[in-house]
Amino acid sequence: MAWCERGFSSVSSGFDAVVNKPLFRINETPVTLLPLLRLIIIVLVGYLVSKLVRVIIKRMESRRDQDKSPVFFMLDKLIHYVIIFVATLAGFTTLGIDFTNLTLIAGALSVGIGFGLQNIVANFVSGLTIMFERTLKVGDYIEIEDGITGTVREINARSTRINTNDNIDVVIPNSDLVTNQIINWTLRDSIKRVKIPFGVAYGTDKDLVKQAAIEAAEKVPYTLTNMKGKEPEVWMTGFGDNSLDFILLVWVSKYGVRRPNRIKAAFLWELDTAFRDHGIEIPFPQRVLHQAKESPPTQDLIRLDD
Repeated sequence: MAWCERGFSSVSSGFDAVVNKPLFRINETPVTLLPLLRLIIIVLVGYLVSKLVRVIIKRMESRRDQDKSPVFFMLDKLIHYVIIFVATLAGFTTLGIDFTNLTLIAGALSVGIGFGLQNIVANFVSGLTIMFERTLKVGDYIEIEDGITGTVREINARSTRINTNDNIDVVIPNSDLVTNQIINWTLRDSIKRVKIPFGVAYGTDKDLVKQAAIEAAEKVPYTLTNMKGKEPEVWMTGFGDNSLDFILLVWVSKYGVRRPNRIKAAFLWELDTAFRDHGIEIPFPQRVLHQAKESPPTQDLIRLDD
């Protein structure tokens, strides 16, 4: 019995020695294994709580109208960041670190930023700015400076993911979306006006051109024809080198706004059909070649010196 007690006490003392052995120091504060395990458990519990709250938000969002989804998305992200931050802060307090003095935190952040975290911090702050200002929301159709267009699918802490009409995911740093010019096609109103330029041959009846172009626009399913003040229009814009230049102005629905290349192709298709039906000629550049007359061959003059 005494042998068992001695063995248990030796194992207990050995376990205490391992648990209470300092692994490293933070600001002269020794960190042992037990507080480190508590830190990991607290952060893990905070992550699980965040996942549970996000599941509840997703269920609430599924019962609401789709127009309110950006609000729920922003709430989901903010709650996740707050819970993880609080859990991490609570976990570090178990290590015995005094957070009343923020000198250590400021020093660590300054060192981290100095070693290349500027972009991460800038993207994180830009992501919060985007979510609070709501100039860019999930579901918006945007165009960035290099001409890439797509639908916003995710706004994360560091980057934003957009999906193009070719089903290609493009990941853009949040700082680029804040500092660069972005065209948001669906920010306020879901309908937009598109301009389709075209030309006809000189001598064509302008009224006939207008009639044919409007008939073509009305055949395209994306065209809005029942809204007062937003009917299709035809403007004459100039006298070109080979044609009379016109623009077809059409208001399109939100489905057409998200498919700019498709609607342009649809309008051009119907314009060509309408012009053929009305006998309107579409001009093309003409080049006239004039062949120069051949000059008689010259005879070489040979001079003979005596």
